[in-house]
Amino acid sequence: MKSAIERLIENLASRETIANSSSDEAHRVFLDFRAALTRGEVRAAEKIDGRWVVNAWVKQGILLGFRIGELREMSDGDVFSFVDKDSFPARRVTVADRIRLVPGGSSIREGAYVAPSVVCMPPMFINVGAYVDEGSMIDSHALVGSCAQIGKRVHLSAAAQIGGVLEPVNAAPVIIEDDVLVGGNCGVYEGTLVGARAVLGAGTILTRSTPLYDLVRGEIYRASSDREHEQPLKVPENAVVVPGSRPVKKGKGKSASDDWNLSLYTPVIVKYRDEKTDRRIELEEWLR
Repeated sequence: MKSAIERLIENLASRETIANSSSDEAHRVFLDFRAALTRGEVRAAEKIDGRWVVNAWVKQGILLGFRIGELREMSDGDVFSFVDKDSFPARRVTVADRIRLVPGGSSIREGAYVAPSVVCMPPMFINVGAYVDEGSMIDSHALVGSCAQIGKRVHLSAAAQIGGVLEPVNAAPVIIEDDVLVGGNCGVYEGTLVGARAVLGAGTILTRSTPLYDLVRGEIYRASSDREHEQPLKVPENAVVVPGSRPVKKGKGKSASDDWNLSLYTPVIVKYRDEKTDRRIELEEWLR
């Protein structure tokens, strides 16, 4: 059953234009919606009965905010100045939020949920629609893209990039489940789902078009290209993934005396999480 805010957002999103007579209504509905996003009461995707479900209307609400917003000059004292849509200003964090936001140029946009006990190291950025759950750490130069879903006790290491998505509205966002460690300079994009307790080694890149090779189980994981039943690339729970390569076997790229002997980047599951892996990352708890 649809909530009242969902019905209002869908109604406004369906209008090609928003006339002056209805602009007050649109702003009121949007501000209520944005506040619910910031409080974590609504989210772009949620797990229901063990399955992730995309809430397309939430993206419609965010896009509505961009439609009705106007460019404004915004500043924070004499140090920082910005020009952006006034519908999504930077969020002001207070002690009551119980978020540890370390000084140094970080920014969280209104409409992003950041749970109590999250640690934000400078500089990092959390975009609108993102959901960051309790006990997670967003390290320096890390990005949490629009509508990305970050679970509990996740560590996004320095320069990790979690891609965002707003359109198409029914596209799944990137989802990082509980207790995942994302290594430095990793990139997770295009709706990839990283299962609970997985470890992504530094420099691992995961996209919709990236096949993932499992040396332990002898499997190859791919995103589904079936339009009616599209599925993202899924990293199994507890998987330890590192960057690898595989040889090119066609054309001039193949390995032969007169060819180029090229290899393509390939993420590889080399093991599944065990006590040794846990000992290596247990120091993360001290940082929180």
